[in-house]
Amino acid sequence: MHYTKNIAKHLHEVYNGGNWTWVNLQDTLKDVTWQQATAKVYNFNTIAVLTYHIGYYADTILNVLRGNPLESKDELSFNHPPINNAEDWDAMRNKVKDDWNNLVAAIEQLPDEKLGEFFVQEKYGIYYRNLHGLIEHTHYHMGQIVILKKILQAEEGR
Repeated sequence: MHYTKNIAKHLHEVYNGGNWTWVNLQDTLKDVTWQQATAKVYNFNTIAVLTYHIGYYADTILNVLRGNPLESKDELSFNHPPINNAEDWDAMRNKVKDDWNNLVAAIEQLPDEKLGEFFVQEKYGIYYRNLHGLIEHTHYHMGQIVILKKILQAEEGR
């Protein structure tokens, strides 16, 4: 039935476009400046923090699919490297894009049977849950990024 290929397609669309929401991470971030990415709005996470956080979990799953141990920690998922200029921001966006596309390619290679297996340990649930969780998690934080971006653009337009 090619379930993993369909999950990979869905993940591809979350980043690159073509999903049901018509919102994707690449288009959402493409015109965000490094100043906007690091600007604090109220007490919310910044766009840079949310972008790193999204990428952190994609990288975590990718590393496991590559046969590495699960070494991520939730408390580290918001700690991005410093962004002091456009190059730093571009580097972060490029890493997220590369990791995301590598994750999509790795999922395309998974046999469907893997979806019912535990992701590293039983306490993390099965692969299916983790892959779909990543999609849901990304849409959630992408929505926050869209709202922050609109607030910042509105403040700049005053």
